[in-house]
Amino acid sequence: MPRKGRPSPLPRPKGSGPRREGSNMWQRYKTIFVSLIVLFVLLISTTVIVPETHQAVVIRAGEPVRVINRFDPSQEFGATGAGVSWRIPIYERVQMVDRRILDLDMRGETVLSNDQQRLEVNAYARYRIFDPVLFVERARSEENLTDQLEPILSSALRQELGRRTFASLLTPERGNAMTNIRDTLDAEARGYGAQIIDVRIKRADLPQGRPLDAAFERMRSERQEMAETIRAGGRRDAQIIQAEAEADAARIYAEAYNQDADFYDFYRAMESYERAFGPLRQGENPDDVGESSIILSPDNDYLRQFRRGGR
Repeated sequence: MPRKGRPSPLPRPKGSGPRREGSNMWQRYKTIFVSLIVLFVLLISTTVIVPETHQAVVIRAGEPVRVINRFDPSQEFGATGAGVSWRIPIYERVQMVDRRILDLDMRGETVLSNDQQRLEVNAYARYRIFDPVLFVERARSEENLTDQLEPILSSALRQELGRRTFASLLTPERGNAMTNIRDTLDAEARGYGAQIIDVRIKRADLPQGRPLDAAFERMRSERQEMAETIRAGGRRDAQIIQAEAEADAARIYAEAYNQDADFYDFYRAMESYERAFGPLRQGENPDDVGESSIILSPDNDYLRQFRRGGR
């Protein structure tokens, strides 16, 4: 029983208080909250953000219908179609395709060269996807494209290096081989919407041991033979030049003699006198010139210019 003097607390009305106020607020704004959530989900599902490094292929019912930020080699630097785009949710999906230069690495292969040398070769190719629609239809992914092109690269490498010697791979002829391999691989890659930009050999070595030593010795012998051939050609050319010069000198002497025989005899005699009787020329070492005497009769033909008194 309640104590006297204290009134008993009145019972709280059912459904009153903060809980009912929160419930009323939820009922009042529930539609707005749900609408905002649905709108946000719809916005996310319709928005496509395309980075500058990729091309976006919009696929509708399994068929590509358009491309966003397509690679164009003639496009000005800085001009891009990347950014925010739109699609129809559920009905359309988007597949991203890289528009950068990609690498195709070939696993190490053993190749037999034209001179029957076994070479351990590692190579790689660089390519770019220029037709994303054809790429999606034929390859569908970069992994599938790699699986398709790697055997072709290996086969082209075997065929091209099999026609050349190991020594030729150390000369500019190696560039021609790489060009042929690139053209062969590019013809196949274009069927998948890709373009081969470059093909390079990372390593082309002989196995360690006797084959490597024998190859180096053979290359050394070939270089020595080539050097001797060049030296022989130089000696031959020198002899030809000397013979031509002597023939020209004889012709000039003959022409001079025909023009004035007396002056020609006089000039040649003066040259002979200078060598025989003249003083030492400037720069000659006196120790290298022996003292000699020449005894001739005054009537000797060698002294006829002295008897004539010069000209």
